[in-house]
Amino acid sequence: MTAQLPPIDFDAYDQLATMVALADAEGRCLLANATLENTVGLSRRALQRGSVLDWMADPEQLRETLVRVAGQQVASSRFDAQMKRLGAAGGEVPVHIIVCLTDWPGCVLVEMIEIEQQIRLDREERTHGLAQANKELVRNLAHEIKNPLGGIRGAAQLLAMEVTSRELTEYTRVIIHEADRLQALVDRLLAPHRRPQVMADVNIHEVCERVRSLILAEFPRGLTVARDYDTSIPEFRGDREQLIQAVLNIVHNATQVLGERIAAGDARIVLRTRVARQATFGRQRFRLALELHIEDNGPGVSEAIRDRIFHPLVSGRDGGSGLGLTLAQTFVQQHHGTIDCDSVAGRTVFKILIPLP
Repeated sequence: MTAQLPPIDFDAYDQLATMVALADAEGRCLLANATLENTVGLSRRALQRGSVLDWMADPEQLRETLVRVAGQQVASSRFDAQMKRLGAAGGEVPVHIIVCLTDWPGCVLVEMIEIEQQIRLDREERTHGLAQANKELVRNLAHEIKNPLGGIRGAAQLLAMEVTSRELTEYTRVIIHEADRLQALVDRLLAPHRRPQVMADVNIHEVCERVRSLILAEFPRGLTVARDYDTSIPEFRGDREQLIQAVLNIVHNATQVLGERIAAGDARIVLRTRVARQATFGRQRFRLALELHIEDNGPGVSEAIRDRIFHPLVSGRDGGSGLGLTLAQTFVQQHHGTIDCDSVAGRTVFKILIPLP
């Protein structure tokens, strides 16, 4: 006997980032949420005419679990399985399935979490927490350096006025020069915390075009900066200058590792924009999000620093300050977005996600 559809408002389940369905003991789908609809690739109406067992590459474990939970032999059960994409995309998705009892007789709740999505969300949460801790550490450290640094520079200037030896004057000049260099570094560390955001309507393609023109002016030969824009992306509220700086830092980092290819004349950077629908990041679900890819054909990020590239003062090249990507991450996070990197030899992609209205 098929369970009766429970008298509940199922719209709230559409706000979840995980796939949720209500089913009876035989697997007939009674309700399905939007995430499940998008992942499986079938309309909600089509899903509710079928069985949850149809979504599984091997349905036997789910079949047995539904019977046990619906029969109240266990309150809940969980396992990993392969879920089929039934729409045009095809293929399979590894998922973690949780089946549990509900308050409605004969109804069980089936929740499916994409394993890769869970890993990504956990990584985002760790990265965000670490970024906040790093920012606080860097800010405190910068302030501690800044105070004595002014005293060192001032003392060196006074000393330079007193000494007559050319050799000693050179020493004081070195002290002043190095103090100024450290002061510039401290200012860069403190920059994101000093300047308030100037919010206005931002067109992401104007940001990309500004960055593109700056880079091509610096590298007029040997480098192609290709565009792949989705012109339907709406404007959103943001700080245009911060976003230009964030994208410029990433692109500039790319040019620095593309040195050999620029010399050979086949260096390539692609600026690609897309709209992500029902995107989940930062433990929140957004109906629409800007997805900006910055791709290059360089040698890739060294595995030794791949997990730390957004940490302050971590650089993959000699002489690098290690602040460019840290500042880019800070500016993106101030727009409630995330930034991630996927890198293999010959292809590195930085992906920025920012919520859209």
